Amino acid sequence: MSAVSDSLAALGLELPAIAAPAGVYIPAVVSGNLVFTSGQLPFISGALPATGKVGAAVSAEDAKSYAATCVLNGLAAVQSAIGSLDRVTRVVKVVGFVASDPAFTGQPGVINGASELLGKIFGDAGVHARSAVGVAALPLDSPVEVELIVEFL
Repeated sequence: MSAVSDSLAALGLELPAIAAPAGVYIPAVVSGNLVFTSGQLPFISGALPATGKVGAAVSAEDAKSYAATCVLNGLAAVQSAIGSLDRVTRVVKVVGFVASDPAFTGQPGVINGASELLGKIFGDAGVHARSAVGVAALPLDSPVEVELIVEFL
């Protein structure tokens, strides 16, 4: 097993199959020593676990968990692009989108689900820059979407 696989196993997690694109794009692009993922929804076995706005139909706590699921889907895309997550030297940036009820302002707490999981998986290399943005709607009425930029050797 690899170090990242060991970290995932210790957390009781495994990478899913790569989510099929919902449009005309690919899951990840390599440019130089960076991998840029497309926005990842929290698909579990090909389906969204919930739909709707955070702060209304979806709780902030559930959305935080879905942000972590987005990370797993993103890491599956990264692995498909570079062969092994053990090649990742740093998570550079996370961009998180939260479909938000107009009164909801807890986007950073929701995207902490993504950030915290990356820290557990990669340790110091998982510490990153980040944006957490509230939006009116996301594809397929998903409550969250996360993009990753990672550096690799």
